[in-house]
Amino acid sequence: MNRHTGSLAIRKPYLLLVGDQSEPVFAKTAFGLRDWCGEDCVGQIRFADGAVDLGLPDYTPADAARSGAQTVVIGVAVPGGGLSAEWQEVLLALLEAGFDIASGLHDALEDNPALVLRARALGRRLHDVRRFAGPLKVGTGRRRTGRRLLTVGTDCAVGKKYTALAVARWLQDAGHPATFRATGQTGILIAGEGIAVDAVKADFVSGAAEALSPDAALGHWDVVEGQGSLFHPSFAAVTLGLVHGSQPDLMVLCHEAGRTVIAGLPDYRLPDWESAIAGYTDAARLTNPGARVAAISLNCGRLPAEARAAAVAGAEAATGLPVFDPMASAPDSAAVRALVGACAALD
Repeated sequence: MNRHTGSLAIRKPYLLLVGDQSEPVFAKTAFGLRDWCGEDCVGQIRFADGAVDLGLPDYTPADAARSGAQTVVIGVAVPGGGLSAEWQEVLLALLEAGFDIASGLHDALEDNPALVLRARALGRRLHDVRRFAGPLKVGTGRRRTGRRLLTVGTDCAVGKKYTALAVARWLQDAGHPATFRATGQTGILIAGEGIAVDAVKADFVSGAAEALSPDAALGHWDVVEGQGSLFHPSFAAVTLGLVHGSQPDLMVLCHEAGRTVIAGLPDYRLPDWESAIAGYTDAARLTNPGARVAAISLNCGRLPAEARAAAVAGAEAATGLPVFDPMASAPDSAAVRALVGACAALD
């Protein structure tokens, strides 16, 4: 079995298991892999016509072997975190068909005796990307060489991973050495390495972030994927540890246009722009006195097409910062050029 601190040895290409999940928000892993390493995703397995459709070829468990995939990735967050009897039987059949299995669920494949026994008997591998073999150290706050950019959010699921991937690509395309640093299960599957910080014991989160973005060459940018939100009552703790440990020179504040309350917690309103920028700046300056928010990433995917330009313009007017949509803005747009220029100015 594979426990992970750095690089993974997951065989590609992938077959994405969606199962019976009908809510796109619970299929973030599948969508992330499709969008950012689509060349490695050959198809999907769905249990029902109403399940999330990734736009990939459909395979049943019975005919999955003809897909050419090497590893089946559980692409959804299974409600309750566990595997139902139906899911377990499908996974056992996929092991029999010759596949390895990768999962980012909190309930580990390695803790399922039936899957472990079958995998060992068949010589297959189970990859729990949230697990790692340590040891991790507590954070020290020591200044490190190189540069770091962290994506942060007004809430969860607002585009922090997509933004970090886009920024790393824009920097690379502009000739700046940059590395995407994954902190969640989907990012790890895309990048092939990383640490899922939401599975790290609280005292070690900042140390994990330091380990993810160690000393680097002058002018090199680690673009660190953010997690959670300082303004989320459930997940602010992991966010704060990541902010302190990543020690960012620059931050990009991510928000979903039109969202006004914490997703799933309607009694908690999202902060205004000024409060969000101030909150992250104050937190980050504990370990990097020069930290600042350099841009806004505005996820406009849920807005009508005709409303998106106005949303971007409104955010620019409210913050005075460059604003881009990570999935829609062109690399040569003014906002992207401004962010890349802010990075270059620190090299």
